[in-house]
Amino acid sequence: MKFKDMPYQRVDFDKVGEEFKQLMAEFDAAKSGEEQFEVHKKYYDLTDRVSTMMTIAHIRHDVDTTDAFYDAEQAYYDEKGPEYKNQVVAYLKKMYESPYRDYLEKRIGPVAFKNMELSLKSFDEKLIPLMQEENALTTEYDKLIAGAKIEWEGETFNLSLMRPYLIHVDRHVRRKAWDKVAVFFEENADKLDEIYDKLVKNRDAQAKTMGYQNYLELGYYRMQRNCYGQADVENFRRQVKKDFVPFAEKLHERRRQRLGIDKLSFEDEGVYFLNGNPKPTGTPEEIMQSGQKMYSELSSETKEFFDFMMENELFDVLGRKTKKAGGYMTYLPVYHSPFIFANFNGTDGDINVITHECGHAFQGYVSGKDPIREHSDITMETAEIHSMSMEFFTEKWMELFFGERAEDYLAMHLEDSAAFIPYGCMVDEFQHIVYENPGMTPKERKEAWTKLEKEYKPHLDYGDCKFFAEGGYWQRQPHIFDYPLYYIDYCIAQTCALQYKTMMDDDYKAAWSSYLKLCELSASDFFTNLVKMVGLENPFEDGSIKKMVDKLEKRYSRLI
Repeated sequence: MKFKDMPYQRVDFDKVGEEFKQLMAEFDAAKSGEEQFEVHKKYYDLTDRVSTMMTIAHIRHDVDTTDAFYDAEQAYYDEKGPEYKNQVVAYLKKMYESPYRDYLEKRIGPVAFKNMELSLKSFDEKLIPLMQEENALTTEYDKLIAGAKIEWEGETFNLSLMRPYLIHVDRHVRRKAWDKVAVFFEENADKLDEIYDKLVKNRDAQAKTMGYQNYLELGYYRMQRNCYGQADVENFRRQVKKDFVPFAEKLHERRRQRLGIDKLSFEDEGVYFLNGNPKPTGTPEEIMQSGQKMYSELSSETKEFFDFMMENELFDVLGRKTKKAGGYMTYLPVYHSPFIFANFNGTDGDINVITHECGHAFQGYVSGKDPIREHSDITMETAEIHSMSMEFFTEKWMELFFGERAEDYLAMHLEDSAAFIPYGCMVDEFQHIVYENPGMTPKERKEAWTKLEKEYKPHLDYGDCKFFAEGGYWQRQPHIFDYPLYYIDYCIAQTCALQYKTMMDDDYKAAWSSYLKLCELSASDFFTNLVKMVGLENPFEDGSIKKMVDKLEKRYSRLI
């Protein structure tokens, strides 16, 4: 079914509550694991219906944040969502404590039961008021960012639509654009500080209500980190600082030389060539058509997937002034349909939508056929392997999008993929510092960010741009506000995607087979087991980052 034709009706959570009561009564009355599993199928049906309605409302709110109807629906789900989660967790607790657990675990797998354990550790009914407040605060941040009105050459743009000017070939133009963006953040600095301060204290209060020292323990449970912990992440970041930051700085130095400038400044971030970054050559419609050709040639599985997405109009990718910033893939379980949201703006980022977000969507399409819903409940570091690796698997078709500058795009993509890892780790370490010290003032948080920039991105220079120089850049990163602790996942995944890059250059067919297997395995096993099962190295292991850097330096010096 086309997305525009999908009917929407506000979820009646009173009725949902009655259905949950009936389900739990049936579950308690069941005389065997088989009978309980039949009840569990009804749970799938109920949660699929609720999730689909909530997701439709969420998408339609994001495509136009000024739509009064869906703005009210978003506010409704911000309030009711935590209450609904309470009902889900109550049901899962019965399943987790079932006398027939052995049978149930054989049917849906040990990962599902570990995730149930984490759900029980991360939620309690007494958190509902705090979670409602948290939802309202993140929505307030999203609306503030989406509502940015930046005057530019007689037009008014939001932050997404300013992107082409931030990476403009003319250095003076991009500096002017960055100054305009900085003014928006300066004018809203107090409000952004206020929102984030409330979020940090709210999340800290949730953690202490659950008996935890701070939000980090609760946050790791909520991120379903079911096979690694803070020590593993710290070790990963330590390796990145020691072995990857020097490599990334070499890339930045090569970029400086390529741009022909004496010193890199912040307005040069994301700019790779003196004649400008390669841009897509076609219209948005032509880009989508080229994407369809690309996926039809990549594999029979990707052809089926992309044809389905196009036929059912499961993309909303054009940038608009009242649209939420950023991009994502989400899933509509009743229709077994992924959905991709993005903001095309005429830059190479438009093609990343057709590769990165389609990597997410392809895996969702593949795993959506599995009748065991828990197998689709992938953790974020695994999900990002699907997306980031697809960016590399589709490189053979970049001429469709960039024409004679396809080789420039390949060089830029590899360099950008590698240079991202230090930034992502910096975002993660910043959040660890913040949640370990919830009493920090806004000024102290910005000082912490500035210190981390010197460690992870020592080349960075903000010059006389006061807002960014004083540590305000992190307020541009929505994950820090909306999805706490969700960013290191990109870095972990990028190390695996770069492994796929080296693998496919040796044997593309074998690499694709491994990737397809990873998509099909979905959440049937733990991340640390999955990577070994498909022939990847565990990025948490000592020496893994250095090994990857050595390979990149030897094999791709011609590109980077």
